[in-house]
Amino acid sequence: MNFKITLAALLLTAGSFTTQAQSVKKHGQLQVDGTQLKDQQGEALTLRGMSFGWHNYWPRFYTPGTVKWLRKDWKSSVVRAAMGVEPRNGYLEKPEWSKEKVKAVVDAAIQEDMYVIIDWHSHNINLEEAKEFFAEMARTYGHRPNVIYEIFNEPDEESWDEVKAYSKEVISTIRAIDPDNIILVGTPHWDQDIHLAADAPITGFDNLMYTVHFYAATHKQSLRDRCDYALSKGLPLFISESAGMEATGDGPLDEKEWQNWIDWAEKNKVSWVTWSVSDKDETCSILLPNASSDGRWKKKDLKASGIKSRELLRSYSRKK
Repeated sequence: MNFKITLAALLLTAGSFTTQAQSVKKHGQLQVDGTQLKDQQGEALTLRGMSFGWHNYWPRFYTPGTVKWLRKDWKSSVVRAAMGVEPRNGYLEKPEWSKEKVKAVVDAAIQEDMYVIIDWHSHNINLEEAKEFFAEMARTYGHRPNVIYEIFNEPDEESWDEVKAYSKEVISTIRAIDPDNIILVGTPHWDQDIHLAADAPITGFDNLMYTVHFYAATHKQSLRDRCDYALSKGLPLFISESAGMEATGDGPLDEKEWQNWIDWAEKNKVSWVTWSVSDKDETCSILLPNASSDGRWKKKDLKASGIKSRELLRSYSRKK
């Protein structure tokens, strides 16, 4: 019998007894201090977790069982509910069903003592719809320290001035109801132009962070240099979506560059979330089609990106 293989199998099935991820019960209400995310005691905190895929394409994974498994076995301290907006069966077409799927993940995360990102997963400005949606989310969950609002997933062709104007209106809508939960602000060019926000940040609001997304086989040191520049200008960053392959979501994993990104994030205490809990035939979908909709995945259910994502989350779960 191969001892290493046997040990790995045991860790995969019984790993929930070996490490602990951060909990809302311990860290409580989050806050932004300078460039740093901090907990209710004022201690620096790095969240690490998984993003669900677009809810309109992979709704079957938006279940309490999946959230529980990501918490107990993968050691995620945060999950991200990626609510598709424009595509077929998205929020614009099916708002009530879309909210139902998002709330299933949010409610489960609260039950599992996790932080949870409510992600407006769009590439375009839909201002009035976004304001209506986030007003409802704030009224429903604003009293919960678990909740983080991501108000614009990945602006693509919009300028920073356009994104900034949109963001200020949505932030004002949320803050009229929820004065303190963290709000994540997207940046142009699929969350690559973080330097533009650093040169002209949004003012007048507290507890804002700005998102940067990386796909390690495409985005390398030049994007980290932009992130370093943003931090040097005092801009707080949050990696709300990332993975180890090309920006298309496909192609081979670049594990060395992926680790370079994780090392950078850990050094700078920048939270990171990996894409995605889905079973599409592409590298970035962590699951195979045979994977259960309720978690309890074994190694045979995971793609290479899933095995690596789980390994990364578990290896850092003891840290603050």
